[in-house]
Amino acid sequence: MTEDRGELPPGLALSWGVQPVQRRGPKPALSVEQIVATGIEFGDSHGFEAVSLQRIAARLGVSTNAMYRYVRSKDELIVLVQDKAVGPPPQLPSGWREAATAWVTAQVELYAERPWLLDIPIRGAPVTPNVMRWMEAMLQALDGTGLSQHDMLGCLMLLDGFARNYGVLARQLGAAVDTPVQAEQVGEFLVPRLMEGGYPMLTALYTNQEYEDGLDDDLEFGLTRILDGIEVLINRES
Repeated sequence: MTEDRGELPPGLALSWGVQPVQRRGPKPALSVEQIVATGIEFGDSHGFEAVSLQRIAARLGVSTNAMYRYVRSKDELIVLVQDKAVGPPPQLPSGWREAATAWVTAQVELYAERPWLLDIPIRGAPVTPNVMRWMEAMLQALDGTGLSQHDMLGCLMLLDGFARNYGVLARQLGAAVDTPVQAEQVGEFLVPRLMEGGYPMLTALYTNQEYEDGLDDDLEFGLTRILDGIEVLINRES
């Protein structure tokens, strides 16, 4: 399908398979799919900053100017790369609570596999197929709970934000993990100072070996609290 993309946001038309109006000239040597796949490869191997028109052009053996025959800008490239890298959502189980758990867990796993997705700036509401398919899946799971469309969307954004924040925290902690020896040394250094400085709660956490556990069961704990809150809302509306 081809049509004039006009003033649509970067990447919107291409992400939905709408190609620009074809101009006369030589047959294109590349495809948008090749460019996007190469962009994902760079993201997976070198991080978000490596996803650029220049790098992709060099890998594919063309000039940077030649890339503009396929994508209009870096912004358009990033939109396409993000949607393809996110991919479709998983098949969710029945029951809104079970579905929400699977939905958030799948996002957390995606961010663990492709942490560079967390570095992509959020610019407005989602408009691309795969990202919107994730939304559709969760909204369908909430359908029938008695919540209004507004409240269902609010619950979705709450769950999405939790998954993203957890992904960011897991990434940061993973990059700064202390060795067991270091953690023990830090504890030995801090405990007497916490005791002397008037930090009774933190002292108890350290002495009970709760403070150094990292994320541990934080995903389940935080998600359960959110789902409990949504359940209260559902019961109030029913």
